[in-house]
Amino acid sequence: MIEHRHPQTGQPVGLPVDGPPAQQPGPVTLTGRFGRLEKLARVHAEPLWQAVKDNDQLWTYMANYSIFSDILPFSDWIAARAALNDPYSYAIVEPREGVVGIIALMEIRPAMRVIEVGQVLYSPALQRTPLATETQYLLARHVFETLGYRRYEWKCDALNAPSRRAALRFGFTFEGILRQHMIAKGRNRDTAYYSMLDSEWPARKLSFERWLSPENFTADGKQKTSLSELNGVVE
Repeated sequence: MIEHRHPQTGQPVGLPVDGPPAQQPGPVTLTGRFGRLEKLARVHAEPLWQAVKDNDQLWTYMANYSIFSDILPFSDWIAARAALNDPYSYAIVEPREGVVGIIALMEIRPAMRVIEVGQVLYSPALQRTPLATETQYLLARHVFETLGYRRYEWKCDALNAPSRRAALRFGFTFEGILRQHMIAKGRNRDTAYYSMLDSEWPARKLSFERWLSPENFTADGKQKTSLSELNGVVE
């Protein structure tokens, strides 16, 4: 940690931070090579239901939501989420498959320039695809370069091993575990904390773009170099 000395007391203090507050997320469309993000709306409910139904494991680590029995409560849930400003939700759209997931910006604190990515719902059609990674790139770029945040957070149930691996793969830094952080669906949840800073984003951006480039894939679509390798993560 870099510190300065207080001009009157001589005590160690943090570096001064300049610049205006960050912006609130809004209804933008973020387009990449493999798909796009667009503001979540009720119209996304039916195609997304087709993509996620009968996949109960998707809901295990969602702290506030349980398995949906049919499309009606699911559609109401989508409509309710679409109306919120925090979390602010986006639909993930693949050109051929249609709506294949949801991702949100949440815990939004513009004055502190801190924001979190969360409530991630990746259908089986999205998991382990280039669009799954491109989604994270598009949103992180928007957060740092357009909205002006300086800290980007990732939090998950400490028992959610896939989410924890994903955080490291995407370039987030592990900060620790908050023990007995919450009660989720009647069960204890310890929460693992990760973050990415604006000063780290240029290097993370370069890793994302190297991984996403056509030159990193074989003719049959297999990656040549992993994103974990580009970010220096030991797998």
